[in-house]
Amino acid sequence: MSSDTLAINTIRVLSVDTVSKANSGHPGAPLGMAPAAHMLFSNIKANPKDPNWPNRDRFVLSNGHAVALQYVMLHLLGYDLTIEDLKQFRQIDSKTPGHPEFHTPGVEVTTGPLGQGISNAVGLAIAQANIAATYNKPNYTISDNYTYSFFGDGCMMEGVSHEAMAIAGHLQLGNLIAFYDSNKISIDGATGQEFDEDVPKRLQAYGWEILDVADGDTDVQGLYNALQKAKLSKSKPTCIVMHTTIGYGSVHEGTAAVHGSPLKPDDVIQLKKKWGFDPEKFFAVPQQVYDHYSKVAEAGAKAEAEWKKLFAAYSKEYPKEAAEYTRRENGKLPQGWENLLPKYTSADPKVATRKLSETVLSAIVPSIPEIIGGSADLTPSNLTRFKGAVDFQPPNLGIGDYAGRYIRYGVREHGMGAIMNGIAAYGLNFRPYSGTFLNFVSYAAGAVRLSALSGHPVIWVATHDSIGLGEDGPTHQPIETLAHFRALPNIMVWRPADGNEVSAAYKVALESDHTPSILAFTRQGLPELEGSSIEKASKGGYIVSEAPSAAKLILVATGSEVSLSIDAAKLLEKDGIPTRVVSLPDFFTFDKQSLEYRKSVLPDGVPILSVEVLSTFGWSKYSHAQFGLDRFGASGKGADIYKKFEFTPEGVEERGVKTVKFFEGTKLLSPLDQPFLQIQ
Repeated sequence: MSSDTLAINTIRVLSVDTVSKANSGHPGAPLGMAPAAHMLFSNIKANPKDPNWPNRDRFVLSNGHAVALQYVMLHLLGYDLTIEDLKQFRQIDSKTPGHPEFHTPGVEVTTGPLGQGISNAVGLAIAQANIAATYNKPNYTISDNYTYSFFGDGCMMEGVSHEAMAIAGHLQLGNLIAFYDSNKISIDGATGQEFDEDVPKRLQAYGWEILDVADGDTDVQGLYNALQKAKLSKSKPTCIVMHTTIGYGSVHEGTAAVHGSPLKPDDVIQLKKKWGFDPEKFFAVPQQVYDHYSKVAEAGAKAEAEWKKLFAAYSKEYPKEAAEYTRRENGKLPQGWENLLPKYTSADPKVATRKLSETVLSAIVPSIPEIIGGSADLTPSNLTRFKGAVDFQPPNLGIGDYAGRYIRYGVREHGMGAIMNGIAAYGLNFRPYSGTFLNFVSYAAGAVRLSALSGHPVIWVATHDSIGLGEDGPTHQPIETLAHFRALPNIMVWRPADGNEVSAAYKVALESDHTPSILAFTRQGLPELEGSSIEKASKGGYIVSEAPSAAKLILVATGSEVSLSIDAAKLLEKDGIPTRVVSLPDFFTFDKQSLEYRKSVLPDGVPILSVEVLSTFGWSKYSHAQFGLDRFGASGKGADIYKKFEFTPEGVEERGVKTVKFFEGTKLLSPLDQPFLQIQ
């Protein structure tokens, strides 16, 4: 038996044991993809002892249900993943969860929802191209790593993969090499029941190079030759199509029976006997196989050591670039960057917060090279292109270069979101942002969820945040969107009320190491508030206008409704109801403040009415009564729509009076103190 065959069979058996021990998982894909995994991981540039070395090759398992295969490879290469960790597959608090997660040593991105991983891989490749164009110098190749990905039929059925892979083709990302596991089986059975498209032709039409390995089950040399040829393609991403048999070696190979269920014990026995393994032994790895992969790991460690020597020499010749690279590697923003954030006073004119966002970006992006932005079309509406921006484009097109930091995503919100996750996952402190209308962030909900789950601090510039956008009508007017994303764990959802709050939103978002942000901005102009400041708004919620005497009512609002509430408070004062106005631009950040501070803003004993021209869902956490919009909007001029739904000073006044009367004589606790909210 050749050393390649022994290693491949060991991978197969170890994957089967891992799934069988958990009595849960997907053994079929690991059995089919083992030869490709062996070939690729025998040639990957990585140092298991330093998983975060910046110039390592990246690997993304997009068909994440096959994760037993990835865990086996990481173990064999010497990452901090033991045999005991394999035995804990899919168990509570293990390093080996049921799908790849960012926290596992050697796992680059959290995958599992199909199509996300290959789209993340596009982002990783964009990041590398940008780093290389920014920091490589003659005789100093600081960045030249590849991004590799495995993906399957399910990934290609999901629309997000098409969005991202089309972008990759346009961008000519020759550093991206993907292996398509064409086994023609999904959980439902043969893919011919619903999936007839010619995947290679589709990708070829997108601008990809296509290579074909007819026998992915055994032809290791063919897979290796394809990889080497792919590396020669500098102006196209490459897809290596490998035709495999799902569950190769099982008595049920080639069927859906081996897709999502462990093999039966008698099947495991015959499989082990067939490949020369003792069926009575489990998690057995021949020393020869460990020795093979230890040489790969040693080569990776040597490559890193040589890179460090190169970087030391680079630091002497290019000290400015080296210092910047090192700062980014350490996860630090430039010192004093926050002093670039614009500040405003009430004397400044009304401006739409989307325009104020553009002002912030133009002020800070030139000094923070890790910020890389873009938009899903709509650039003139989102105002996401900062002053002096150069587009991230293939240099041969003559419309930008890879050192550029503005990405034209086209009308591809979901692909954009997944690509941003990949850029953030690359490391070197990348802070990707992108723009679309708030309503269309929902198109990218799958990617947004993975941002929050993984802890990627991406930033969504989400403009046209309410019925205030006007004539485009209810199809474009978000109602439920903020409630949806506020319900996600680990995400900031900012809706600033003026320029200082816009600056605060960017400040907190950029300083976050592990929490993504959605910044919701208006189309219509808003006044600069007398009581706002970056410092106050950075707490997520604060008193923007205090009552002239002991408050009998608190109005808590976000965005355009803060100035509206301030106007309403003046009317309520004439009604004999002194009113405090609280701006609450981000629930997540406010919730992180001390209870003492939060209760100083939303105290006991005073009725609280929330005012937001969006769904009232979730506002009971901060208010006793809610004035919102629990129906779809309407088409017309923004000001007229506000009047139609009574979002006027008089409309708020009327509801404020009713709120005070309703709770009159009631001993009110702050909503923050409601016991049912505090149960752990």
